[in-house]
Amino acid sequence: MRKRTLISLMALAPVVSACGFRLRGAPSFPFSTLYVQAPGGSPFTREVLRNLATAGGNLTVVLPPAKADTAEVTLFLLGERRQRVILAKTVSGQVREVELRLFARFKLVDKEGRVWIEDTEMQQKREMSYSESLALAKDEEEASLYRNMYSDLAQQLLRRLAAAHAPAAD
Repeated sequence: MRKRTLISLMALAPVVSACGFRLRGAPSFPFSTLYVQAPGGSPFTREVLRNLATAGGNLTVVLPPAKADTAEVTLFLLGERRQRVILAKTVSGQVREVELRLFARFKLVDKEGRVWIEDTEMQQKREMSYSESLALAKDEEEASLYRNMYSDLAQQLLRRLAAAHAPAAD
């Protein structure tokens, strides 16, 4: 049985590589130093900084109290907000299903003041069932979903930073 599985996997390898599939790997940024201007204590800020620290490559992250002009570009994390929307209720009016939304805004500017990435808002959504009788468990599930959304947004932000390019000269 194991031999058959191994042969099947070996047969699929050329098919998967022919379709253009490859692992993402470490991002390559078009700048070598990045200053992060962000609100302190924000879960999104913490997640972005954690992802930048583990991104690898030759990127140096500069944080306050250092000056922003010591870096090639400045990442402004402009804010985040959570939203909880009721999607369905029972006939007795109890909540049955909710949608969790997370929004985060950012922009990227170089030290000459040229905008690399305009003010951009990213968002993540997750749906979850809800039950009053399982309120504590559902609160834990909600917290876990938000942690997952913060992580997804931070990874999405890193991909956007890697794809950024200097604005054309006037």
